[in-house]
Amino acid sequence: MTRAHRARTADGLSRRHFALALPSALLVPGASGCAGPHQGTGRPGDPIVLTLLSHYASGELKEALRGPVDEWNATHDRVKVLTKAVEFSDLLTTFMVRQTAGQGSDILQPYCLWSGQLVRAGVLRPAPAEHAEEITRGYGAAAVGSSSVAGTVYGYPTEMQTYALYYNRRLLRAAGVDRPPRTWRELEETAYRTTKRDRYGNTLVQGFGLSVYDDSTTVGQTLALLNAAGGAFVSADGRRTAIDSPAGRAVFDLEHRLVARGASAPGINVYKAFQSGQVAMVVSAGWWTTSLKAEMGDAYRDVGVAPVPLPEADGRRATLATGFMLGVNTASRHPREAWEFLRWLNTEKVGVPGAGTGAQATRMSSLQVSVGSLTGRADDMRALLGGGGDPNLRPFLEALAYAVPEPNIPGAQQAKSLLRKNIEALWTGERSVDEALRLTRRQVDQEVSRSW
Repeated sequence: MTRAHRARTADGLSRRHFALALPSALLVPGASGCAGPHQGTGRPGDPIVLTLLSHYASGELKEALRGPVDEWNATHDRVKVLTKAVEFSDLLTTFMVRQTAGQGSDILQPYCLWSGQLVRAGVLRPAPAEHAEEITRGYGAAAVGSSSVAGTVYGYPTEMQTYALYYNRRLLRAAGVDRPPRTWRELEETAYRTTKRDRYGNTLVQGFGLSVYDDSTTVGQTLALLNAAGGAFVSADGRRTAIDSPAGRAVFDLEHRLVARGASAPGINVYKAFQSGQVAMVVSAGWWTTSLKAEMGDAYRDVGVAPVPLPEADGRRATLATGFMLGVNTASRHPREAWEFLRWLNTEKVGVPGAGTGAQATRMSSLQVSVGSLTGRADDMRALLGGGGDPNLRPFLEALAYAVPEPNIPGAQQAKSLLRKNIEALWTGERSVDEALRLTRRQVDQEVSRSW
């Protein structure tokens, strides 16, 4: 998630906020936020109107999407695009409810974690062969995997997030550590050396930040470590959990030790604590980089980013990738036009101002970078970030080549929530490593089997 997504999630909004962004160039008589799929016939003077439903409901995300949509509408007479948005917390429910009511939008932008559920519910249309080929050719393996279900591509990847290790150079130097850890043994040693307490035993600095802040934090950092250990949350066929394995046990053991020995305090908001110098290291996604730079001011010079440490120095590098995609609704009456708009937005290259002569990138990649995010198109990212970009973004860009996509089986959202509860129970001492692994396996297996 970008920092804009995180900010909305942090607000704890539970009410549904429906927002309509009507591009200024969309001059269609009678067009409104309630426009249904029947609107527009494609005859002269009556253009087809495609509706696009996303979570870009306010602020920088809403404005970032407005630019390319306005450009499309100003340069295309026959097909127009109307954007609609809800808050991220309401997005999945809105997809399902509107589909059932026959009010689904032509184009949808789901969190890739939900794509298996949406496919099973008959909401997402498979990408036509020519689009699937273009996606497979133009994006990295993690991005393609995120936007695919059971080997079938369902959309164009948009935002992509990979996970890496953030660390505070000043805190590491003060503890006599001259570089970020590369192995789990070094990670533990550095965590214990950088942990500080006052004379009453209160934690002043966490060596390694584990946090119960939300699903993406609790589960994301755990799955990044699990992938680095060569493990997986669910099996390759998506029908059972795979976390009760040597790799899963190693991750749970590592996190349990860090908490038990006082190097991690999961109840503390790691996002606030890290930027105030109260956390030495934390695993998180690339969206955070831009947020830290904006919020920390001069102190940001102490922030470094490195790949997620591996259990052994000679291990094969891996981490977690999450993302969003743009796909076409099975209920759309104009799928060909919808896919053509998505091709224009996600594959057509345009000039990148200020990035050097001849530098080009897609409109979607430019949009994502403008709000502090990345996409799964490494060539675009190199053009947009340029040689003088923030070096802390480089590890996330490099991780696109080896990141493992978040599993998106039909019951993925519920499975993720179950995993989070058991991780938190492990951290609080409510359950042992054995109990947490066993309960996760039983609960997730039950959920997954029901979802198929």
